[in-house]
Amino acid sequence: MARSFDIPIYFRSPIISAVKAARRDADPRKRDLSPTMLDFGPVRFRIARHFGFCFGVENAIEIAYRAVEQHPGKRIFLLSEMIHNPHVNNDLLARGVRFIMTPAAEQLVPWEELTGDDIVIVPAFGTTLAIQEQLAARGIDPYQWDTTCPFVEKVWNRTGTLGERECTVVIHGKRAHEETRATFSHSSANSPTVIVQNMEETERLAAIITGAEPLQRFEEWFGGQCSEGFRPERDLVRIGVVNQTTMLAFETQAIADRLREAMVQRYGANAIADHFADTRDTLCYATNENQSATRVLIESGGDLAVIVGGYNSSNTSHLVELCQERMPTYFVKDASEIVSRNEVHHFDLHTHSVRISSGWLPEPERPLEIVLTSGASCPDALVDEVIEKIVGFFPGARDVQAALGEVVGG
Repeated sequence: MARSFDIPIYFRSPIISAVKAARRDADPRKRDLSPTMLDFGPVRFRIARHFGFCFGVENAIEIAYRAVEQHPGKRIFLLSEMIHNPHVNNDLLARGVRFIMTPAAEQLVPWEELTGDDIVIVPAFGTTLAIQEQLAARGIDPYQWDTTCPFVEKVWNRTGTLGERECTVVIHGKRAHEETRATFSHSSANSPTVIVQNMEETERLAAIITGAEPLQRFEEWFGGQCSEGFRPERDLVRIGVVNQTTMLAFETQAIADRLREAMVQRYGANAIADHFADTRDTLCYATNENQSATRVLIESGGDLAVIVGGYNSSNTSHLVELCQERMPTYFVKDASEIVSRNEVHHFDLHTHSVRISSGWLPEPERPLEIVLTSGASCPDALVDEVIEKIVGFFPGARDVQAALGEVVGG
């Protein structure tokens, strides 16, 4: 899927674009996951090999802006946030686009207000079959301006294949997330389906499969996150695991491995092919690349990490989780959150609120080293602004061109 997209120029960036181009030229096969060092003298940035807009996000942005450009006189709606980045969504709102729902599925525009003359854009997360039917009933083609990520659609296609094999689908995802709601809808149309969010829930499901816990526990633990009419004694005999594409890829694999182990325990290793489907090829390449690059970035070391992205972005939050295990980490939506060398406003994943931290930039005797990356829905321009804001706190720092020159060859 190597192609370029028509992305608004103000989402591009002179610093990060140059870094990415230099790495692409030097390593076209993407085998080198080592970070890029931008050395400004008193402060250095270790920048992840892969981050920022992925294929699905660039595809969605191109389609959405084309819809706006081609229909200046029409009402244009997005089902909900197209991607989880406030700058992109606010720019579309400023162009007159309206959201029909919030990310939590709260209705902002009644369905009855829509007509066949309206343009409705389906976000990158996709949408449910019920919402597609709502649009079609009002004369709106739900596929005309559909920005659903191709890798999300790949997951949907696999759930259909699993259904043909009479397998139950286990979705690793957050049940309230738009993508998981959409995948659950498409999967449930073909197969019994259940959602697990983490290893704790997976262990519960494994215990039911092996008989360590009674079948009655299923309703208690999974009654609110399974398809209608789900019967564990019938529907946990053959399973396959797919994921919300923004989840941690290695966690999805660990969940699949654990459920396969439970099936082996229940039915024996010789019969595993009849009870467990291999679905590893549904993992999103971009999510996997970004997470793998972040892990290598963390191993390279640093005094602290700055992660840039929307606070409701699932893939960004997982990058934050990885970094938090090893170093002080600050999750900011943009450079405005970086108030001064002494004060930063950053999102706390545990309290789901913005915290204010003081003394966040230490003053080591050697140059300060900052680990830097961003989520798949974050424009590179925002990362540029974060770099420039932080460098501005260090008198005598080298200018951008001098730092870039060492990376791009002058």
